[in-house]
Amino acid sequence: MVFTAALALFGGPAANAATPAGADTALASLDPLFEKFMQDNHVPGLVYGVVVDGQLVRVKSFGVQELKSNTAVTADTVFRIASMSKQMAALATLKLRDAGRLSLDAVAEKYIPELRGFRYPTADSPRITVRDLLSHGAGFVTDDPWGDRQLDMSEADFTRLLEHGVPFSRAPGMAYEYSNFGYALVGRLITNTAKSGYADYITAALLEPLHMSASGYDIAKAPAARRAIGYRWENDAWLEEPTLGPGVFGAMGGLTTTANDYARYVAWLLGAWPARDGAEDGILRRASVREIARPANYAVLAPALDPGGCPRTVSYGYGVIPSHDCLLGFHFTHSGGLPGFGSNMLMLPQRGVGIFAFANRTYAPASRVVREAANSLVRSGAFPERPAPMSRALGAMAAVVLRIYTSGDVLSARESLAMNFLMDRGAPLRNREIADLKQKLGACQPAAPADSDTAMSVTLSFACERGSLQARVILAPTLPASLQTLEFTAQ
Repeated sequence: MVFTAALALFGGPAANAATPAGADTALASLDPLFEKFMQDNHVPGLVYGVVVDGQLVRVKSFGVQELKSNTAVTADTVFRIASMSKQMAALATLKLRDAGRLSLDAVAEKYIPELRGFRYPTADSPRITVRDLLSHGAGFVTDDPWGDRQLDMSEADFTRLLEHGVPFSRAPGMAYEYSNFGYALVGRLITNTAKSGYADYITAALLEPLHMSASGYDIAKAPAARRAIGYRWENDAWLEEPTLGPGVFGAMGGLTTTANDYARYVAWLLGAWPARDGAEDGILRRASVREIARPANYAVLAPALDPGGCPRTVSYGYGVIPSHDCLLGFHFTHSGGLPGFGSNMLMLPQRGVGIFAFANRTYAPASRVVREAANSLVRSGAFPERPAPMSRALGAMAAVVLRIYTSGDVLSARESLAMNFLMDRGAPLRNREIADLKQKLGACQPAAPADSDTAMSVTLSFACERGSLQARVILAPTLPASLQTLEFTAQ
């Protein structure tokens, strides 16, 4: 199934924008990537989607959701998305924080009393905080193989586990170590603080307002005719995996959803960027949504994933992995893996683009093909970063910069110079540099409209008689606005 026309969703500031020019070809080129991924990784069925500026611009399904009946995957097939569920738990925690019902820097045992009996690894270990749980800094051991098999653990069994205590990998706050158990604790935190089960609270606080009616935490409640069955590939054959849940570990990996439902979430999530004026939607403050993608743990430099690629910084926020590389720029991602399922999402918030994929094969490495798809879309040039229009202060300073160049004297704008300006390079030297530029370029016109880096910095371009003049401008942290940096270059 393919939507070549955009489907409007719960979007952000550009939710009514048209599909970018040249995007159709770039989007269609993704199909072979996902088809090859399926073949190479023995995936029975898969669906992927691309959301751009609040619209589902492409959703395509391949293969089957269930082998016995050979039922095809559609955009309404219900998949388990495993650890991609963690961001929902994180967002729910931030909603409770915003309501004044918890603090991220409080010790977690304030909200989960059983933690008071934990035996810490050293006498000087700090107590685990809520922030430690959200960012995988609590000191628990990486537990994917074990944690993935706990989805049906009951509240009573979890309480007994907590009362018995668990071993630590290291003291809290020392390093990042991925912990599904830690996010099961986030689920208990939500349950105790909200005074309702974590699944009920997340459903009421996020899923229902986003009209994600096909999503939930109990796979048995999904219509059997639309349910993806999970398989593993073993001895050259597909074997059906057991279905687990619901239970307390669902906060770390129990969410079930469809491509059409999840696209609504992606549109809403990306709608928190950029920071701006305007009314909030009442679900969660935009600043709190953006908070999940803020690095909250130890950053590392990861190697390039493909030949000719570039290394990237990788950290952990709250339920997502913020990264930066030379092609995608700032982005955040997260995978999901369970017996029978593999998924991934990758968000490019400064481009308004989100890509996701769900597959029904155990630990299918969907992150590889989703990143390849993101790289392909960015390389196409059809999905540029959102421009940042010049602030009023920078717009006014553009006229000052032209006055300095035209007069050949920085002192003609003394009132606009920050206190460091002439201390860094005196007026005689600066004026000689301007004279040399004027001799080479001649007179210049007012600056062309420009997108700025921030509200405080921009590179201006002036068309001149014999070429163009570039001016790098950075304002000082003062009111009224003043120039702390002005660097001219001829082009």
